[in-house]
Amino acid sequence: MLPFYEAPADLPAKIKDWARALGFADAGIAELTLTDDVAHLKSWLAEGLHGQMAFLGRDVEKRAHPTGLMPGTVSVISVRLDYKPQAEIAEAVLADGEAGYLSRYALGRDYHKLMRSRLLKLGAKLEAEIAPHGFRVLTDSAPALEKALARNARLGWIGKNTLLLNRKAGSWFFLGELYTDLALPPQAAPLAQNHCGSCTACLDVCPTKAFNGPYRLDARKCISYLTIEHRGAFPVELRALMGNRIFGCDDCQLVCPWNRYAQSTTETDFTPRHGLDAAKLVDLFAWDEATWLARTEGMALRRLDHARWLRNIAVALGNAPSSPGVTSALISRQHHADDAVREHVAWALAQHDLRQAAASNS
Repeated sequence: MLPFYEAPADLPAKIKDWARALGFADAGIAELTLTDDVAHLKSWLAEGLHGQMAFLGRDVEKRAHPTGLMPGTVSVISVRLDYKPQAEIAEAVLADGEAGYLSRYALGRDYHKLMRSRLLKLGAKLEAEIAPHGFRVLTDSAPALEKALARNARLGWIGKNTLLLNRKAGSWFFLGELYTDLALPPQAAPLAQNHCGSCTACLDVCPTKAFNGPYRLDARKCISYLTIEHRGAFPVELRALMGNRIFGCDDCQLVCPWNRYAQSTTETDFTPRHGLDAAKLVDLFAWDEATWLARTEGMALRRLDHARWLRNIAVALGNAPSSPGVTSALISRQHHADDAVREHVAWALAQHDLRQAAASNS
């Protein structure tokens, strides 16, 4: 047992060591001052930039004050779990109009259970080494300003693309939190300096121009939001810009100079499943619901249902090079029961008709 009062100064370092021993890449104790971050959130919500994600507008005060999530909370430990998989080169998949691009975080097992299990073990470790305590673990499972908390825990800075960036690890990582009623000592190190400088690569590369400026993302134009959170039809003016991205988008990460330092994870749970790191759109579009359910079990893809999966792929097929196989695949779903699937299939077929007409007239 290491009583808190005996060695408060070295507890932050010990907590890092305990977290790393459990498989986390890093950890830190967060300062709980979030005033500016809450103001930024409220301004963003007031502009309607959150789209259909109404849940972000609820429980704002719980995000501002961690005690709202767990009464008695006086400390938050933020952890980092790296996920960059050993997969087909992302840029090559994006350049292949016949392939479907899935955000690299979604290629393997859903991280939530793995993160939760390790955070619970970290909570138990604190209890064994410091003192019994009340704690709660968060894995994107409750209202929290996790990027702000991670910044306050010295895990990085919030970049112009609104992601947390780390000089040694880029942005290919998940975040999680452990809320505790233990009074853990603050870290002596200063907050990480913002190293984005004059770079605007992430803002410039966005296919749908979803950034209104640095640190300001319009979710309604973001491909990650559209393909995962949005329900119903996509805005017509954005469909051609979505390319072959069928679940999420990594463009603003792929061009970030700091991601040159990100290392591939050795975590086997994040190994790509079912060849999804470079699967062909026609093959994915052929999955019936039973196949989709079987092959997405335990994966983040389950944030969708089968109909939205088909909707997303239909748009990508509309942007794909014309071929008899693409046309046949689209025709096979023309009379699908879901309105959005039918609409996007019709749009996709119309795109190919327009191209063929243009080719005939040239």
